[in-house]
Amino acid sequence: MKKVQIITDGSCLGNPGAGGWACILLHNRRTKEMWGSEPHTTNNRMELRAAIEGLRALTEACAVEVVTDSEYVKNGITTWIHGWKRKGWMTAAKKPVINQDLWKDLDQQVARHQTTWVWTKGHASHAGNNRCDELANRAAREQSASGQADG
Repeated sequence: MKKVQIITDGSCLGNPGAGGWACILLHNRRTKEMWGSEPHTTNNRMELRAAIEGLRALTEACAVEVVTDSEYVKNGITTWIHGWKRKGWMTAAKKPVINQDLWKDLDQQVARHQTTWVWTKGHASHAGNNRCDELANRAAREQSASGQADG
């Protein structure tokens, strides 16, 4: 089984506002950068989208380490999601899970792989996270300026 590392980040100009996501896929010595944007979104949605798109890009089952600076994404997919699914996508406060559409999509992508999740501090010394931040911010700025940007 191939071992892949996916580094992710999301960005939003305003919250909600123009948003961007980015991910970097690393396998052996190969690197693939991906990014995209949405016109009216939130930072959490862009963090989720980055992980979804990175996993979706893999064409076969892989052993994947996902590196994120979002505790929301890491805790959501490793811990909270189990309770949400048991409770019919309701929170402990009996309210619908926010971003349920993306959580379901991420859950489907994760099920295709052997996935581990690693949290890293954002805007710190992780070169891949810093590059993702740069790409996500660029995508958000381009979305804000032109209304459409994908890479």
